[in-house]
Amino acid sequence: MTTAPQHVLVVGATGSIGRLVVEEALAQGHRTRALVRRPSPDLADGADQTIGDLTRADALADAVDGITAVVFTHGSHGGAQEAEAVDYGAVRNVLAALGDRPARIVLMTAIGVTKHTPGHDWKRRGERLVRASGLPYTIVRPGWFDYNATDELALVMLQGDRRWASDPSDGVISRRQLAQVLVASLTSAAATRKTFELVAERGPAPQDLDPLFAALQADPPGTLDGVLDTDNMPLDDEPERVLRDLVTIEAAASAEG
Repeated sequence: MTTAPQHVLVVGATGSIGRLVVEEALAQGHRTRALVRRPSPDLADGADQTIGDLTRADALADAVDGITAVVFTHGSHGGAQEAEAVDYGAVRNVLAALGDRPARIVLMTAIGVTKHTPGHDWKRRGERLVRASGLPYTIVRPGWFDYNATDELALVMLQGDRRWASDPSDGVISRRQLAQVLVASLTSAAATRKTFELVAERGPAPQDLDPLFAALQADPPGTLDGVLDTDNMPLDDEPERVLRDLVTIEAAASAEG
């Protein structure tokens, strides 16, 4: 079961995954808007490039105007401070800019996100904001990019995030297939409220992703973590600013409901 084409905002559009998501979204018939810091010649023809700063909610009004879906493919490359500003802050700021607009959310984080590291903790907090928003969502935690062999195209969707080696033994996935999954989840009812790790194993690529989405457990309503995640990040230990963000997001969701 699928839904209609979307008007998609791609966050992190000039990154190695974001560029492929823009291409795939256009190929699948979605109106596609790329959030960029400056115009880029590297994006596929047909994409609407919108200037914005993902670290500032007040700079995202034009980016979210008229959109019906957001795909987050952004990621930081520094320490904890950058991870908070980018990995977490972009999610918080886009959700704030959306306000009461209904939108489908697709968030890319990382396999092993529930293993405590400065970067992973902020990605996980971003996941929690998405779940708290009350919006329909899919959260994808990919394995290591492009470490797969040419015959490793059989997609596997895992839950519970138990692979914590922090190297390609956790699982691998091609950037191209990851982009295809992110875009496919936009229009799959079976992908709604699903959180999963995405890897590829030996075998051919699937022709239809809906059966893979349908086999997953949905996150229970009202929960902040993935359905089978380890309970190792208690709210009582969270920074006060994170708790305030959650309260704000949950209050907005309640008002919309």
